[in-house]
Amino acid sequence: MTRSTIELPVTAADQRVARYAAAAIVLSVAEAAIPMPLPGVKPGLGNIITLVVLARWGWREAAWVVLLRVAAASLLLGQFLAPGFFLSLSGALTSLLVLGGAMHLPRRWFGPVSQSVLAAFGHFSGQLLVARLWLVPHEGVFYLVPVFALAAVVFGTVNGLVAARLLHELPPRAA
Repeated sequence: MTRSTIELPVTAADQRVARYAAAAIVLSVAEAAIPMPLPGVKPGLGNIITLVVLARWGWREAAWVVLLRVAAASLLLGQFLAPGFFLSLSGALTSLLVLGGAMHLPRRWFGPVSQSVLAAFGHFSGQLLVARLWLVPHEGVFYLVPVFALAAVVFGTVNGLVAARLLHELPPRAA
């Protein structure tokens, strides 16, 4: 009997995505330990890494980082395939779509801070939509919009400022 071996070549991009995803996962797991006054309102620290990857390496690598972060963090936190996982995934996918559009806006007026705020709005919008369609079949869920919008502005601004600072301090991009 002969054995066959499948070898998958690991590229520099694969290694880069793995490093960034690991950093985003660490931030997401650490954020789960931060007590928040309202359930569902979180700072979204992992999105700092997403913004850095988006600016330096593009949407495709940012999408991989986000999807790996959501899957791995939910596994580590014991929420994989639970409602919280689907809320996180829907928020992440909506945020990615928003970032995909936002990266084509004029850079003169739309940098990491505005992209971060837009992504935060996309994130909570995706989550509220899934919550309304699946978990809370009542229009009352939309009463949370002002609270989530305020959190999106505050945390989106802070995360965007941190991402902008990291982008400024990182060494020039190497292919």
